[in-house]
Amino acid sequence: MSKQLKYASAISICLTLVTTIFTAAGSRAAVQDLQVPAIEAQGASPVIFPSRSAASVQPAAAQQAATHSASSAVDAPEADAPETLAELVDETAVPAALSSELNCLAGAIYFEAKSETLDGQLAVGRVVVERSKSGRFPASYCGVVYQPSQFSFVRGHAMPPINKGSRDWAEAVKIAQIADKGAWKSPAEGAMYFHAARVSPRWGKVRLARVDNHIFYR
Repeated sequence: MSKQLKYASAISICLTLVTTIFTAAGSRAAVQDLQVPAIEAQGASPVIFPSRSAASVQPAAAQQAATHSASSAVDAPEADAPETLAELVDETAVPAALSSELNCLAGAIYFEAKSETLDGQLAVGRVVVERSKSGRFPASYCGVVYQPSQFSFVRGHAMPPINKGSRDWAEAVKIAQIADKGAWKSPAEGAMYFHAARVSPRWGKVRLARVDNHIFYR
């Protein structure tokens, strides 16, 4: 081999080595450049996207809790509920105006039992209510009260005058509202007939109770 050829071969080998070194260095630099953002990304706070199942479970749990709370509220007894009929009467307001139906119901209570206890007045009021719901009597309070030959105080399809400024009338109005709503159980609940205790009609009916001066039947 000539001297010039040897020299050219040596130069070629050196260039190859230099190219290889620079290529490797560039590759490492590129890899490092790629890895830096990845490392920084690993150090960043993770972003968590809720799964579909978690999103659906949370509203269901909230709904169940709300339902439980509502149920507890319904089932819980009222702390200030009246313990006696007298307390309920005291808490019941007298409205400025009465409907015709409540006026008929209060009138029956007033004329039949205004001199009796609250229990006796309520028992009379509940008879009128029960009759109106029975299907065997008129379907309204006024129809029950004014049905011929049922209430002795009715004269010519009318009631006698009432002192509507009296305490007895105010009490009858309160009892009428309680009887209408079924807010208190009567001592003769379910009765649809009654008569004064001083008489003894031959009725083939089931006796329920005597309350004050009346005996009640169904």
